[in-house]
Amino acid sequence: MNTDSFASRHIGIREEDLPGMLKTIGVDSLGELIYQTIPDDIRLKEGLRLDDPMTEQEFLTHIHELSRLNEVYKSYIGLGYHESITPSVIKRNILENPGWYTAYTPYQAEIAQGRLEALLNYQTMVCDLTGMELANASLLDESTAAAEAMTMLYDVRTRDQKKNGCVRFFVSEEVLPQTLSLLQTRANPLGIELVVGDHREVELNQEYFGVLLQYPGKYGQVFDYAGFVANAKNHDIKVAVAADILSLVLLTPPGEFGADVVVGTTQRFGIPLGYGGPHAAYFATRDEFKRNIPGRIIGVTRDTDGARALRMALQTREQHIKRDKATSNICTAQVLLAVMAGAYAVYHGPKGLKYIAHKVHNNTLFLADGLEKMGIYQLNSAFFDTLLVKADAGKVKAVAEKRKVNFHYVDDATISISLNEATTRKRTLEILSIFSDALGKEVPKNDTSGRTTSIPKELTRTSDFLTHEVFNSYHSETQLMRYLKRLERKDLALNHSMISLGSCTMKLNAATEMLPLSMPEWGNIHPFVPVEQAKGYHRVLEDLADDLTAITGFAATSLQPNSGAQGEYAGLMTIRAYHESRGDTNRNICIIPASAHGTNPASAVMAGMQVVVTKTDEKGNIDLADLEEKVLKHSENLAALMVTYPSTHGVFESSIRKITRLIHEHGGQVYMDGANMNAQVGLTNPAIIGADVCHLNLHKTFAIPHGGGGPGVGPICVAAQLAPFLPGNPVIPTGGKKAITAISAAPWGSALACLISYGYIKMLGAAGLQKATEIAILNANYIKERLEGKYQVLYTGEMGRAAHEMIIDCRPFKQKNIEVTDIAKRLMDYGFHAPTVSFPVAGTMMIEPTESEGLSELDRFCDAMISIREEIDAVSEGDNQNVLKNAPHTLEMVTSDHWAFPYTRQQAAYPLPYVKESKFWPSIRRVDEAYGDRNLICTCAPIEAYADSE
Repeated sequence: MNTDSFASRHIGIREEDLPGMLKTIGVDSLGELIYQTIPDDIRLKEGLRLDDPMTEQEFLTHIHELSRLNEVYKSYIGLGYHESITPSVIKRNILENPGWYTAYTPYQAEIAQGRLEALLNYQTMVCDLTGMELANASLLDESTAAAEAMTMLYDVRTRDQKKNGCVRFFVSEEVLPQTLSLLQTRANPLGIELVVGDHREVELNQEYFGVLLQYPGKYGQVFDYAGFVANAKNHDIKVAVAADILSLVLLTPPGEFGADVVVGTTQRFGIPLGYGGPHAAYFATRDEFKRNIPGRIIGVTRDTDGARALRMALQTREQHIKRDKATSNICTAQVLLAVMAGAYAVYHGPKGLKYIAHKVHNNTLFLADGLEKMGIYQLNSAFFDTLLVKADAGKVKAVAEKRKVNFHYVDDATISISLNEATTRKRTLEILSIFSDALGKEVPKNDTSGRTTSIPKELTRTSDFLTHEVFNSYHSETQLMRYLKRLERKDLALNHSMISLGSCTMKLNAATEMLPLSMPEWGNIHPFVPVEQAKGYHRVLEDLADDLTAITGFAATSLQPNSGAQGEYAGLMTIRAYHESRGDTNRNICIIPASAHGTNPASAVMAGMQVVVTKTDEKGNIDLADLEEKVLKHSENLAALMVTYPSTHGVFESSIRKITRLIHEHGGQVYMDGANMNAQVGLTNPAIIGADVCHLNLHKTFAIPHGGGGPGVGPICVAAQLAPFLPGNPVIPTGGKKAITAISAAPWGSALACLISYGYIKMLGAAGLQKATEIAILNANYIKERLEGKYQVLYTGEMGRAAHEMIIDCRPFKQKNIEVTDIAKRLMDYGFHAPTVSFPVAGTMMIEPTESEGLSELDRFCDAMISIREEIDAVSEGDNQNVLKNAPHTLEMVTSDHWAFPYTRQQAAYPLPYVKESKFWPSIRRVDEAYGDRNLICTCAPIEAYADSE
């Protein structure tokens, strides 16, 4: 065994396993299997041109050397990003812990109670600090959250507002520049008219449906918005507020002065800057909008025994179900970062947060007073952590950069300075010293501020927050460590067993790929520093973009989209911009197969396109006759086709090039969904297939961990004609020569997470990437053959092969009253997370083993599925007390003195011998989905509830 080869560590199948697996599948070689799976006319004729693979040690040395090219200055730039301190107990036990970062989105609630509780804590924290009734379980960044607020308020306009064509949305000139750019991106396709101005001067009227305010303003001024909000309400105008979450510890919460939506980022609650992300954004609103709020809501329900349980509530709002009528295209949240931010609040509690907020504010007061004594006056009459001063910016910048300090230079004579949790009194004195040296002023001797606050009484918070027990119990490291471990034990993650979720590609997230995330040289860089301070980052980002461009066969790549759904939207917006540049403003029809992922139609609608659905045939392929009919019908207005390849049904359709040619002949562009790139890399590519743009899920194919539902990264790779339109940023120039406005807040999106995919590609190299694809296809077909005769595989290619995933049909078992959900829950008793349930076909399971799993794990999974089939066969008609209907079985059930079931405890808990070796116990019985929606509770119970129960 070559111990230098990263591929041999990442890929689970050993060379000695291949002969037996190939015999089971019925082929003589891996090459023969690939030939039977992928149409020959789309195969790559030569290998990928990538760097030779590095060993793990070489990569660690390499990434450390690159990190030293970054210059980590003390940054007081602000603009929504602040240096924060990640408590070591949170860094070690969450960020660096595969028990947290390899978990999947909590669709199977019974084996996800730990992260669901952590997210309920997060929601409670957000609701308490904002003064709102309802919060979701995180969004992507503050700017996209603000854009979601705008579109939600647009959707909930009154009947009269819709009837009268009310489309104006007022945006305060105090909003962050990246937020304004993103609002422009989102508003234009929907026909929303943005009006930017001074909230103190605008005359609101019936033409407006909503407003967005920044609290505090972008340069630190804390405004009293109460009168403005009251006036807006008088005109039936709804109000969104983008608020700094730490400031809300001291400032009156927006919910208390009438806001309808409050958004922001939780980055300063212990999350590294990471050159822009990933960070968890928050979105809070009123209960009346619970059916409209985008993203995921964690709710309280009960299980079969009536015990308290948690689940994702109100899922009927999601794009998987509502498709083009969805509230948003959001699929990936930033769960891992939300868990960290919630844990930060748990660890510090209300008293700790008050200490931190007061420290930040007191240091800002000290700095303001010191500057004033030097004759340098600042403009903010009320502030929390940011000063706006008049001074010669050129002179100050020259001295500051020599001292490795960044400020925000608004113009030649104006500087804003934002302090943060890491700012000490020593650092504050250093800032005064910089101004002293630059402007020839003497630093004042007095080291105390003459004021206790700059916040007026009417804007000072008086309400309590974080009163729940969880925020007042775990303030020592020992306590928090044990609490986090207790939650972790309730979650089945990839460190326990294979998670074979089709379309989701739950592969190994290698430790060597993850280690750089903890390096301060990568974590402590503000996204708006001068680019020359981030040379290491730019080496990584440019090289990663080049590699992804090569892998897809395209001309250029943008790393800005920070989720797969954002990538879809970005791809469609580049197509929109391309058509508009040619004068084809009429092209607004987007054709989407019925089998497509739910985010596809939702993204198309957000991009201002009209969705036309095309049928699939009995084999799961695009119905060519129906497609041709619809293309001809909409030829003059055809904008794009959205296609997933291999198809959502797990098949390489042989007619794909005919399909893409048809679209091009009628003036359209082809968007390819990259969800299934794990079956393409090194063997074929989107360019050969005929696509014009493809988004990639770096959290699938390229090894960024799912983190319980995020972070995700969704870059887009484009053909040459679309390259000029790649997205830009208003603060740091990026994108194409004709760049569309921002897609995400940061110039390069979630740059920190990109280090993972960079490592994945660099350590595998061209041969390793191709081998990974081949083994992913091998593993899927091995499972297919082992399950042959027990379960029907719905769709296969022309030679009877699956791609990297397959769909098994569970609908025939309904004759015994066994649903696909029963199989999913029973798999928990065998120690497995269920494959993807009822997508893309109701009553089915989509299985994707990935290349990381070894033969023994594949066999364990197959043994479990075969055993479950035998259990189904044993079910008699009318039997509703069988082992499947009662699954999952908890430790409490099995050890109870009372056992009323017609099968044994052994059969319930240890159905196969291997289960005894490493039993995973679901912490609750099956959740009651309907009860949770009828009785929506999405925060921790208030402390009064505990008092009432005593």
